[in-house]
Amino acid sequence: MATTGLPSLIAIRAFEAAARLGGFAPAARELHTTAAAVSYHVRQLERELGIDLFQRYAQRVELTPAGALLAADALSAFTTLRAGFARAIDADQTRLRITALPSLGTAWLAPRLGRFRALHPDLRVELDLSPDLRDLAGGGYDIAIRNGHGSWPGLNAVPLFPSLFTPLCAPRLADAVRGLDDPAIQLRVPLLGRPDWWEIWYRDLGHATGPVTDRFGTTFSAEYLDIAAAVAGHGVAIGSPILFAADIAEGRLVRAHPHAATDGRAFWLAYPAARQRSGKIVAFREWITAEASASSARSG
Repeated sequence: MATTGLPSLIAIRAFEAAARLGGFAPAARELHTTAAAVSYHVRQLERELGIDLFQRYAQRVELTPAGALLAADALSAFTTLRAGFARAIDADQTRLRITALPSLGTAWLAPRLGRFRALHPDLRVELDLSPDLRDLAGGGYDIAIRNGHGSWPGLNAVPLFPSLFTPLCAPRLADAVRGLDDPAIQLRVPLLGRPDWWEIWYRDLGHATGPVTDRFGTTFSAEYLDIAAAVAGHGVAIGSPILFAADIAEGRLVRAHPHAATDGRAFWLAYPAARQRSGKIVAFREWITAEASASSARSG
C-alpha cells in the first residue's frame, strides 16, 4: 500500500474493536453488526497490509505479534479520538448560540437573558441579531427566534407569542394624535414604521385604504428604531405592544389607540428536530416559553 495512504477506516475500526474486546463477536455487538462482518473487514485489512493480524482458532482469535503492535497504536489513537469527541460535546453543551430578529432581540430578549443566565450560570450564551435567516443545520447556531407561520423543514417550532402591532407614541404627543383612527385626517406628527402594517391596521378598523405616503416621516430599517424615534417624540410608530411592553410600563410610550392588529404571523422558537433532546435547548425552550407566556399575559 502507498506510504501516504490509510486502509479503510471501517476496517481499522473493526480491527480496533476486535483487538480491544478480544474477539469478533464482542466487537460486532459494540459496532451493531455481525461477527461475520467484523471478520470480513479485518480480513480486508490484512490483505491490504499483507500481514496477518489475528491467529484464528475454532472458538477464538489471538493477535499475532504484528497485530499486537498495530493494536497498541490503534487503541491509543481511538482513545485520543474518543477523548476529543467527549471534549467537543462538553464544550458544545456549555455554549448556547442564539440568532434572533433585531427588534425582538434588542427590545425583548436581551433584557431578559440575565434571568436565564442566573438559572444556568455554566452556560455561555451568544446572541446574534440579524434580519436574515441563519442556517441552523450548518451548526453555527443552536436555536433561532423567527417570525412566520412556524413551518420550516427539518426544524421543530414552538410558538411564543403573536405578531401584533398598534400605534405607539411618547406621552406628550397623545393630544397630537387624536383622530389617528381616520386615515383621512392629517395629524400634526408623522407616522413611523412599516406602511404595510399601517395598511393592515386601518383595514382592521374597517377603512378601505391606509394612510397616504406624505403622512410618513423618516424611514428606518428596523422596528426598534421606529420605536426609538417615537420615544424621542418624532412621530407615532406602529409596533408590537408585547416587544415594547417595558417602554409602555415605564411611561416612555403610550398606546395611541387601543386597537391592535396582526398579519397572522407569530414569533417562534425554532431548532433542529434532531437536537430536540439537547440539554441546553430543552433548558432554553422551557425558560423562553414561560417568559413569552408572561409577556403575552401582561400585554393582553
